[in-house]
Amino acid sequence: MKTFGKVLVSIALGLVLVLAAGWAWLQGSLPTIEGEVSAKGLSAKVEILRDSDGIPHVFAASPRDGWFAVGYVHAQDRLWQMEFQRRVGQGRLAEFLGEKAYDTDRLMRTLGIARVAEGIVRKLDAETLASLQAYAAGVNAVLESDQVLPVEFQAFRIKPEPWKPADSVAWMLVMSWDLSGNWRSELSRLRYTTKLGRERAAELMPAYPGDTAAPLPDFSALYKDFAPAASALLSIAPLPEQAIGSNNWVVSGSRSATGKPLLANDPHLGLQAPALWYLVHVSSPKGNVVGGTLPGAPFIVLGRNDNVAWSMTTTGGDVQDLFIERMVPGPANAYLTPKGTAILEQRAEKILVGSEERSIIVRTSRHGPIISDVVASMVPLVPKGHVVALAWTALSEDNATIRAGLAWSYARNIREFQATLRDYQSPQQNLVFADREGHIGFMAPARVPIRRADNEAMGRVPVPGWLAKYDWEGFVPFDKLPLLIDPPSQRIVTANHKVTAPGYKPFMSVDWYPPYRADRIEEMLAAQQEHTPVTFAKMQADSRSRLAREMLAFARAAKPATEEGRQAQAMLANWQGEMTTDSAAALVFTAWYRELTRLVYADELGELFKDGWDQRAQFMFSVMKNERGMERWCDDVKTPARETCAMLTGKSFDLAAADLRKRFGEPGTWRWGIAHVAGSDHRPFGFFPVLKDYFNIAPETAGDGYTVNVGAFTIRDELRPYVNRHAASLRAIYDLSDLDSSMFMQSTGQSGNVFSPWYSNLAQRWAKVEYVTIPTKRELIQPAHTLTLKP
Repeated sequence: MKTFGKVLVSIALGLVLVLAAGWAWLQGSLPTIEGEVSAKGLSAKVEILRDSDGIPHVFAASPRDGWFAVGYVHAQDRLWQMEFQRRVGQGRLAEFLGEKAYDTDRLMRTLGIARVAEGIVRKLDAETLASLQAYAAGVNAVLESDQVLPVEFQAFRIKPEPWKPADSVAWMLVMSWDLSGNWRSELSRLRYTTKLGRERAAELMPAYPGDTAAPLPDFSALYKDFAPAASALLSIAPLPEQAIGSNNWVVSGSRSATGKPLLANDPHLGLQAPALWYLVHVSSPKGNVVGGTLPGAPFIVLGRNDNVAWSMTTTGGDVQDLFIERMVPGPANAYLTPKGTAILEQRAEKILVGSEERSIIVRTSRHGPIISDVVASMVPLVPKGHVVALAWTALSEDNATIRAGLAWSYARNIREFQATLRDYQSPQQNLVFADREGHIGFMAPARVPIRRADNEAMGRVPVPGWLAKYDWEGFVPFDKLPLLIDPPSQRIVTANHKVTAPGYKPFMSVDWYPPYRADRIEEMLAAQQEHTPVTFAKMQADSRSRLAREMLAFARAAKPATEEGRQAQAMLANWQGEMTTDSAAALVFTAWYRELTRLVYADELGELFKDGWDQRAQFMFSVMKNERGMERWCDDVKTPARETCAMLTGKSFDLAAADLRKRFGEPGTWRWGIAHVAGSDHRPFGFFPVLKDYFNIAPETAGDGYTVNVGAFTIRDELRPYVNRHAASLRAIYDLSDLDSSMFMQSTGQSGNVFSPWYSNLAQRWAKVEYVTIPTKRELIQPAHTLTLKP
């Protein structure tokens, strides 16, 4: 037995030594951040000063060398993130993730993201191309060094290929895809119209508050067999939560204690680890530029230079349409057009699933790629003789959005900034900006299609591709896009709500988010005459829920049947709708509302409820207030006994209390924060047992989908229904009287390397709505590490 014990001890010691050696070796994946390093591709020396939070300050002799250094630090800190994102755009995830990623790869290949990106690069002007090449050279300088690759590369045995300008453009197209979701809305309306009829579908997906919705066209004969195919396609790119979005607002000097404009921005995007954003400051003889970059692309997406600050929220512009193409007998792949027949273009693509090579044929009509070919299980579901094509303005080789991004870095005032937006094409964004001269402005640039006056669908549902009236007739001229400069109100607010004035033409969209966050921002702006960065920070931290404020009266009037339900209801007695982390009432209310939505419309949706379950605040307000007789949704169609909304509110407390006890234990332990942790999951280790505990970043967070401090969650997720999925991925406040005092924060940390002290160092401060400053004056920078790059 002694010998056996010695063997066990030896094995244990051996394992410890192997793990220690592996740990020590992987420490070599941390970047060199001090000393001097030779870097091929530079024209002159560059200094990179990192502060104690890992935020780099780049001092370069030219903008190109500055973009080279941005590529260098991106690759040092976020190489795996860049590789993963590049493979998303290329449709190459299945090479290491296997079958689970095949449909995503097939979608990206069908859209032709990588092919379009290559075409865009071929058409770029020399200056823009040179900047992209400089950035790529910076990435490749890291790839050519002796740095150990991060652990993800080791786990999947991936050796990254050299970075190319097209890789940067492709990632921008993927971001545009994520932010241009009208095609999903069209498929959802198709499904609900088929299931419920046009009237009730319009109630479930209502028009913007105050707008009168035109009736949906009657395509019932065309749609009756399409719903299963629509469901299959949505399964790989589901409709995002209706509550997600972004905020930005600005006041002029007359509303500011500093006498100059103040600008705030917090874009709400899917949380991930590492964060989507990377903070950086670049200084060159052309000036300073600082703010949030997207690893993989060279320019400051959201930020400021020495004279101008800019911000973005998603407009929701309708830049996509789905066309149902009718195939016709005759030549293979012949389809009907208003002028006769045409032949679908075809190309072959090869996708690796592990080591298995699969061949697919991508087909394209005059409207765009045939996306009904994407999911293998969808093909037999599409009615015989038809296919579905996607028209999307971003899929054009003259898309010059990246030129706009590079150009606005050095705009000297808002007039010059606005001029750079002529090149901006996709995705449509609400850009709110201000300059040191005291001017404020807003524009929603994009390539937006012009639809004919007799097109009664107006982007709401898929349309027959063989009818000319649904074809686009060019694009809205730049000078006709939404614009506002120095308004009399001395303020501008956008929060994904409708940004066009009554009577505005041309058509932009019907898919605006309700104005709940915008109304709250306006309310807080009006609360005092003069604002400061401190008041703006309090606004960004505001966690008062519009959903709770509207629904509390119904919750308090409910009559639960169980003692547990009544105890849960009692927790709402003095609560005013503040979604703070320490609030038990916030958790109870959310669980109650979740059960109420299920009881109200699960029976009507039937099989569509599983992926159609959402908070749907505007719809639920109308149901509970019985607007236009909508209380009928509360009557369960499956039971003979009549049910009222009042009955369902009580039952919802009973169900919610039981569910909360099962999930979180005794009521005394209930808090919103324990349920509403940030879902900053690593891709892909965040979805593996054990590994996720090391790679995911999950601080407790405040807010819900209807607070200014957004924390949107997915209530249809039975496993983790309250986890914060979409939030303020970046926060920034710009003081145009002293731009160096501007404040920033992102959601995890600067590094994507789990071994780095900067992997999650910002997460708790982000959750508490705290900030860092990124000064540009050298004497104000406090470097913790200095690295010099030499040609």
